[in-house]
Formats: sequence, structure tokens, C-alpha cells
Amino acid sequence: MKFLGIGLIIVVVLLVFWAIGAYNGFVKLRNMAEEAFSTMDVYMKKRYDLIPNLVETVKGYAKHEAGTLENVVKARNMAQSAVTPEERIKGDNMLTGTLKSLFAIAEAYPDLKANTNFIDLQNQLRIVEDDIANSRKYYNAVVRDYNTKTEIFPSSIIAGMFKFARKPMYEVDAPEERQNVKVEF
Repeated sequence: MKFLGIGLIIVVVLLVFWAIGAYNGFVKLRNMAEEAFSTMDVYMKKRYDLIPNLVETVKGYAKHEAGTLENVVKARNMAQSAVTPEERIKGDNMLTGTLKSLFAIAEAYPDLKANTNFIDLQNQLRIVEDDIANSRKYYNAVVRDYNTKTEIFPSSIIAGMFKFARKPMYEVDAPEERQNVKVEF
């Protein structure tokens, strides 16, 4: 009887340590996911700051393209004012699509493509876009680990008890983003 009591105490202590470890693992992954999203947010802020300069540069050359330029600014403002991660992801996908139309306009104006200010802004945006892409990959990797832990047994018990819910992955939303690039010569 004494050994049964000691065995039961050992099992309970082990379960408590496991629960503490699982809970701390969730907290660590949640914090890593939030840090990853914040890092991505910093790069997107840089992108938002570059866009008005690009739009103003293009305006000087393409006065009759006002609709496209307004859409770029509108998409930027929507993405920048998003509150939830889901809204931020949707707004960023919309902004990416409108930026493509902005650069399509630039292709039609050889003088604009040769403008050093435009080239510099375009290069800065390219660097920021690379940083955003890398931060999206990191965010998705952390969220994958977090979401996996919320779903696998037995850690799913701790996730349910302490309300650790799945986080959204950063996915391409626009159908045109998923299509192959058409190259013509």
C-alpha cells in the first residue's frame, strides 16, 4: 500500500511537471509567433512609408493614371490600418496586387524607368519586399510549430484548458498571385 501511494505521488508529480512544460512551450511558441508577426509588421511599415514616394514620382510622369495611383494609396491605407492579423494579411495581399499595377504603369513610361529617384525607390522597395518575404517564411514556420502543438495529443489538452487557439498562416490570397508569370519575347 505504501509503494502504491508513493507511485501515485510520483505519477502526479510527473504529470504536473509535464503540464508546466507543455504550458511553457505554448507560451514560448505564442511569443515567438507574435515576435515574428511584429518583425513582419516593421518591414511592412517601411513598405508603407516608401509607397507615397513612389506614387508621387509616378504621378509626375503618368497624370492620366490617377485611378491606379488612388487604388495603390487606398490599399496602403487599408493595410496600414488593419488591426487583426487576418485583416493585416488580407490588406497586405491587396497592396501587393496594386503595387504590381503601379510597376506596370512604370513600364509604359521610359522616362520614368530612367528616373534615378524612381530607380532608387524601386530598389529600396525590392529590398523591403525581400525582407517581408523572409519574415513571412519565419512567421509561418513558427505558426506551423505552434498550431501543430495545439493539435497533437496530449499537448492539445493543455491548449484547450488554457485557450491556446490556432493562429492564421500568412498565405497568398489573390488568385493572380498563384498564376504563373507569362514571359513573352
